[in-house]
Amino acid sequence: MKKDDKKNEQIENKELENLENQLKRALADYQNLEKRISDERQSFARVANKNLIAKLLPVLDTLFLAQKHIQDEGLDLSIRKFLDILAEEGVERMKTETEEFDPNTMECVRVAEGEEGKVLEEIRPGFSLNGEILRPAQVVVGKQTN
Repeated sequence: MKKDDKKNEQIENKELENLENQLKRALADYQNLEKRISDERQSFARVANKNLIAKLLPVLDTLFLAQKHIQDEGLDLSIRKFLDILAEEGVERMKTETEEFDPNTMECVRVAEGEEGKVLEEIRPGFSLNGEILRPAQVVVGKQTN
């Protein structure tokens, strides 16, 4: 092989290596773009679900209120079905009654005589969505009077 042929081959090898590197970078950029778009779609769906569920909670509040005043098997069944559907979507009702007051998950709307720092009554239930607080519970908290 001549010196010029060897030099041309080295140049071609470098150009080939540069093209391979560019192709690898372009492929990695494309895969990152696909992942980012997928993540954005999932995020959009989560936000849309969260907003829809937040809009439905006042309807559930109305059903709970009706349940306090009307003892009806059909109403109880409707509420259970509503809660089951919400649970399938990752919504959980927070347990509050007889629990210690937690300002991270509860909102104190009234203080009444009772065991200090304990939730005496739930005014409006609180819910979480996949572990994130969707709406804090409104509660009556006990306070001892001397």
